[in-house]
Amino acid sequence: MAKRKTNAGPESFSDQLRRIIADSGRSRYSICKAAGVDPGQLHRFVNDRPGGRLTNDTIDKLVAALRLRLVVQDPEQ
Repeated sequence: MAKRKTNAGPESFSDQLRRIIADSGRSRYSICKAAGVDPGQLHRFVNDRPGGRLTNDTIDKLVAALRLRLVVQDPEQ
């Protein structure tokens, strides 16, 4: 069962990464191939399934393959 989404705060990092993957215009397979990540692992993560937690190493690989950059927002905004 998928988790219910609420508007009770900012989007989580995991939800942002799921959205970026979905909006990338690339297949999940091509992302996995470029990142060297197991497609089953990414499928479980994207679909918020058991066993879908990503390690820091896997996140680093996905970030590099998707050419992402972390930006810290000013807390005053």
